[in-house]
Amino acid sequence: MTAVTVAAPLASARRPGLAAGVRHTLTLAWRSLVQIKHNPMELLDLSIQPVMFVLLFTYVFGGAISGSPGDYLKFALPGIIVQNAFFATMTTGFGLNNDLTKGVFDRLQALPIARWAPLAGRILADTVKQAWSVSLLIGVGAILGFRLGNGPVGLLGAFALLLAFSLAFSWLSVLVGVLVSEPEKVQIFGFMVIFPLTFTSNAFVPTDTMPSWLQRWVEVNPVTILADALRGMLIGGPVAGPTVRSLLWAAVILAVFAPLAVRGLRRRV
Repeated sequence: MTAVTVAAPLASARRPGLAAGVRHTLTLAWRSLVQIKHNPMELLDLSIQPVMFVLLFTYVFGGAISGSPGDYLKFALPGIIVQNAFFATMTTGFGLNNDLTKGVFDRLQALPIARWAPLAGRILADTVKQAWSVSLLIGVGAILGFRLGNGPVGLLGAFALLLAFSLAFSWLSVLVGVLVSEPEKVQIFGFMVIFPLTFTSNAFVPTDTMPSWLQRWVEVNPVTILADALRGMLIGGPVAGPTVRSLLWAAVILAVFAPLAVRGLRRRV
C-alpha cells in the first residue's frame, strides 16, 4: 500500500498537467528572451539585417525595377517581411541545437516540467522575436514612405498570418536543429534552402519579368503566395485566395515536418 501511495505522487510529478505545462513554457520562453541582454548580437541580427535589406533593395534596385524607390518600397516591403520571417525561423533550430550540444536541453528535461515545454518555450520566444522584426520593418517602411492601404485591420491580419506561417515553418528549422551536429550547420542549411526559395519568388520582382519556365515555379512558391497575401492585407488587392493558399501551405509543412522533428528530438535526447 505504501509503495503504491508513494508511486502515485511521483508519477504525477513526472507528468505535469496542461496548465502547469503552459506555465513552464512561458517561463522557458522568458528565459530565451532574457538571454538577449547577454547576447546583444542576436538582437542586432533581428534588427539591423532586416533594415539593411529594406534600405539596400529600396534605394539600389527601386529605381531600376519600379521607376522610383517609393513605388518599389510599396511592392517589395511585404516580400522583405516574408523573407526575413523565413530566415528568422532558422534561429529556432540554431538555438535548439545549441542547447542540445551544450547539454542545456538535457538539464531542462531532467527537471519536473512538461517534456514538451523546452521546445514549446523556444518556439514561443522566437515567435515574439518575429513580431519584433515585423514591427521594426513596418516602422522603417513608414519612415521611408510606406503607407497602409487597409488600416489597422489589414496590419493585424498580416501579423496573424505571418506568425501562423512562421510557427509552421519553424518545425523545419527544429528538424534541422536536431539532425545536425553543430549550430553553424543550421545557418548553412538556411542559406542553401531559404535564399533560393525567397529569390525564386515574387518577393522582390514581379513574376512576369522572369523566364516562362521559372514563372511556373514562382506561382506555386509558398514565399510568393505569402507575399501576395501580405500585399493584399497591407496595401490592397486579393486577400482571400492568397491567404487560404498560405494557410494550406502552412498546414502541409506542419503535418510533414512536426512529426519528423518530434521523432528526431526523441531519438537525440
